[in-house]
Amino acid sequence: MSSRTVIRHGLVITASDEIHADVLVEDGRIAALATPDSQSWTADRVIDATGKYVIPGGVDAHTHMELPFGGTHASDTFETGTRAAAWGGTTTIVDFAVQSVGHTLREGLDAWHAKAEGNCAIDYAFHMIVSDVNDETLKEMDLLIEEGITSFKQFMAYPGVFYSDDGQILRAMQRSAENGGLIMMHAENGIAIDVLVQQALARGETDPRYHGEVRKALLEAEATHRAIRLAQVAGAPLYVVHVSATEAVAELARARDEGLNVFGETCPQYLFLSADNLAEPDFEGAKYVCSTPLRPREHQAALWRALRTNDLQVVSTDHCPFCFTGQKELGRGDFSKIPNGLPGVENRMDLLHQAVVDGRISRRRWIEIACATPARMFGLYPKKGTIAPGADADIVLYDPHAEQVMSAATHHMNVDYSAYEGKRVTGRVETVLSRGEPVIVRREYTGRAGHGVFTPRSTCQYLN
Repeated sequence: MSSRTVIRHGLVITASDEIHADVLVEDGRIAALATPDSQSWTADRVIDATGKYVIPGGVDAHTHMELPFGGTHASDTFETGTRAAAWGGTTTIVDFAVQSVGHTLREGLDAWHAKAEGNCAIDYAFHMIVSDVNDETLKEMDLLIEEGITSFKQFMAYPGVFYSDDGQILRAMQRSAENGGLIMMHAENGIAIDVLVQQALARGETDPRYHGEVRKALLEAEATHRAIRLAQVAGAPLYVVHVSATEAVAELARARDEGLNVFGETCPQYLFLSADNLAEPDFEGAKYVCSTPLRPREHQAALWRALRTNDLQVVSTDHCPFCFTGQKELGRGDFSKIPNGLPGVENRMDLLHQAVVDGRISRRRWIEIACATPARMFGLYPKKGTIAPGADADIVLYDPHAEQVMSAATHHMNVDYSAYEGKRVTGRVETVLSRGEPVIVRREYTGRAGHGVFTPRSTCQYLN
């Protein structure tokens, strides 16, 4: 069954262009763009985009659906999480399959395929968390790249869980230098942080705000510096996840000035929230416990500046939700037992559009950091991340004038609070197509679990 959709009279915005154009979709792909009303295309479905932006679906390159953590697991399933993503204008996620210590990469990947297959409303891909570097793991990395799993995450934090030491990190980086993979790094000095955690608890400092105080910005910067130099020794590219601190940004900027293939992402929580949230009374601060932690507000300016200067290239969510009731509460009386993570997959595109409204970034930069660059960084472009002939018809009609108030009462993420409760923003998703299929139509969900498919990736498209 062939199907054709025409989207008329919208402002098409990509990372490189803003043009008034009609868009023709055929069989799940973008077939053509044309001057408005210049073509007499026939179609099964005509969508009027007058007064709306026509943008590529968002690519969220950092999510954790159903992630086991701290004796519980993230509250969004692949079904609920991808549905919420679609409501927020995101049409592709890259989630993290987890290798457990003592197990193979294959076992971890198979487990995540089983969680996701048949359950996703939008397309998905996987990174691989490497927790146990050994000779067999290194060989498996080559095999996974052939299957379209082209990026591997390591942790300098969480000793005893995901932690890799410098030797393990170096070995994985050396392998990625050979096979074209991209190492993603959680850059915090976990060994030192654990000492500070124990000292804080011994002093009776148990409230959520101490989570941010022990995970010091200097220890993020130190680990970022160390990861950069290990990558330089290995001759490998590096992507640093969830950058939150001025000092860590400075390390990335210095490395990029040296011509190194070093990249960085930040997340909406570091741009819009702060350590003030962690200090909210009556254990409310637990809602905002994530790692890297929320920083004092003065760090925000450096992150925004780095997004404008391209020292940070991507905004992902690190979506890893835990309900306040029954999950975050595991850490009452001991902040180190609060599950680390925030909900955000539904909020990212809107929050970044608010940054456009506020004059922090341009419309094209919005699409660049939320759609095009993550697609290029992780080998999905131009299938994803742009509106051009041949691309998947992952298209969002966005109303730039609609106003909304973010709230747990109205969001679609499977979590009992919003990190942005009561925040007023301008701009809202109206209609979403995933590979040409309507998932959201004029604020009504029309998608289905199982529409989204696993999407193999090529290697990073920024490596020189």
